[in-house]
Amino acid sequence: MTPTSIAAVDLFASALHIHPDGGVRAAERRMTGGDAGAWQIATFHVESDADVHADHWEMHPEAEEAVCCLAGGVRLYLRPAEPGGAESMVRLAAGTAVIVPRGRWHRLELDAPSDLMSVTLRTGTRLEPRTEAR
Repeated sequence: MTPTSIAAVDLFASALHIHPDGGVRAAERRMTGGDAGAWQIATFHVESDADVHADHWEMHPEAEEAVCCLAGGVRLYLRPAEPGGAESMVRLAAGTAVIVPRGRWHRLELDAPSDLMSVTLRTGTRLEPRTEAR
């Protein structure tokens, strides 16, 4: 039996990709795309709205997404499900999370510098510039 090398992974520099076969690998963080069928756990230290692409909507067609606030505070906005509807907002304080439904457009804005974690299947993820008239 060959011993396995075990080393710490910097979660602010890499992501963990969890594969359907049970394998877990440290890899590059990706906003879109990713290893086919692999769930990505990614952590981010963010200082401003630009760090969370607040000017874009994001959508994951293949899976729900857990957005977790580990420190700081953020607001998660959901695009209206129906044309002409209003955005809905969920405020996340440190130690809270929200599960974004599969296929639901969402975006973030910061209340304070924060440490965030997201868990989702990145396959097919789409980004779309935000316009005020939605």
